[in-house]
Amino acid sequence: MSRRVLVSDPLSARAIFLLRSAPGLTVEERKGLGEADLLPLVTDIDAWIVRGATKVTRRLIEASPQLRWVARAGAGLDNIDVAAAKERGIDVLNVPGANAVAVVELVFGLLLGLMRHIPVADASVHRGEWDKSKLMGRELRGKTIGIVGLGKIGRGVAQRARAFEMTCVGCDPLVPDDAIRAMNVEPLALDSLLERAEILTLHVPLGGETKGMISAERLALLPRGAILVNAARGGLVDEAALVAALDKGAIAGAALDVFANEPPGDSPLARHPRVVATPHIGAATVEAQEAVGEEIVRLLLARMGG
Repeated sequence: MSRRVLVSDPLSARAIFLLRSAPGLTVEERKGLGEADLLPLVTDIDAWIVRGATKVTRRLIEASPQLRWVARAGAGLDNIDVAAAKERGIDVLNVPGANAVAVVELVFGLLLGLMRHIPVADASVHRGEWDKSKLMGRELRGKTIGIVGLGKIGRGVAQRARAFEMTCVGCDPLVPDDAIRAMNVEPLALDSLLERAEILTLHVPLGGETKGMISAERLALLPRGAILVNAARGGLVDEAALVAALDKGAIAGAALDVFANEPPGDSPLARHPRVVATPHIGAATVEAQEAVGEEIVRLLLARMGG
């Protein structure tokens, strides 16, 4: 008997080929749909592959009596109602390390763009200007970078930060201090890290313990003129508090790939002159998309065959 797999977000051609080549599967691709349009499609599926756009809600899960696997081609699971899935015994899969290099490289792209005023400089040249006096930047060399979360992405940031001759301090309650030191990173508690971090970068999932973790009180712990980089999840940061800190000059700038609401609309943070922002493109490289697609398909097929 054939089992049905729904793919409701884009996957690489290679990933779709692997999925369609598996025996005993019927694969349906339907992209860009909301909850109402998905409801009639999920009534008889056995597996469901998504990325970040599709919201796998409790209502959709309850409308899918045959569903046994939900697979996220990426790291975070905040677009999936994991609690509802667990209540039904549904296996929720993801591939948190597959897009790590893409995210790490974007972190430094954002950081350099902010510190060297690259977006402003580019726009000025396109306008026919040549005024270097307004574009005085700062170097990464010699700065202390505080890395919150030392999984694969955080470790990658630390490795590249050392190449820039930066000092690395890190915080991750799930990683032993000896393992952190082995990365040439000094382990610190979060508040102690914030007091040292001239540049703060976040690499933790969004959940009950991490939502809003960078609050007004914690932003106040950063050295004056510090920079915040967030290419993880927007909900980690109190955005109103960040705008206030930017307005006062307590925070020199922020480099953001993520926002609490996406797209951010008329968010004052997205439009702030001290912010360099991108539209959640951390994993948007050809290589990363091929990797996450292939890895999630192989993982799903292994679980379905078990």
